[in-house]
Amino acid sequence: MGIYRPSNRTLIGRPFFEQDPLTCARELIGARLQWGVHAGIVVETEAYDAEDDPACHTFFRPLARHFVENHPAGAAYVYLNYGMHWMLNALVKGTRSGFVLIRAIEPLRGVDAMMRRRGLERLTDLCSGPGKLTQAFGIDGGHHGVDLCRTARQGFHREKELPIIASSPRIGISKAVDLPWRFFAVGNPHVSSKRFHSRVVKRKRPDGR
Repeated sequence: MGIYRPSNRTLIGRPFFEQDPLTCARELIGARLQWGVHAGIVVETEAYDAEDDPACHTFFRPLARHFVENHPAGAAYVYLNYGMHWMLNALVKGTRSGFVLIRAIEPLRGVDAMMRRRGLERLTDLCSGPGKLTQAFGIDGGHHGVDLCRTARQGFHREKELPIIASSPRIGISKAVDLPWRFFAVGNPHVSSKRFHSRVVKRKRPDGR
């Protein structure tokens, strides 16, 4: 398949993450996540507000609040969920601070390696969940704090084709469950769940400027 070398001109820069968590979570749908030789389209995200969201780590984890204070917008916040699955988030520090959880990705490159790591061959099962995609991409706690705006080989990139997106309540939490802060690409088979009532929302393409 070869090595993919993206252009630096497509990298979504720090100004994009200096907005607010909801805007960033919505506008990252359809962006490409590049992670070394691995790549995929972001098809599902969730927003978490560092200030008033009881489901956000900053509400009950002092270390999360310390991370927000001491890292720039666009830093990777990677944590172990229930001692089992790594979760990849992007730090947002703008009009409001918080995190964007990357929930699902449509794999594009490095698929063979993803299948080996996951022990699966069905493409739609590789990255259809936050723990699945980190395992497939080889993302773990060693990547906590990585600057996702520094290099084109490890960050988000703009794409020309943008999907229709919808919102729904977030998944797998017990607090603030009514907030429609989950965003996903309508009709994409790589999305983690289609069980929740959702509504189509308007969007604009991420410009990184």
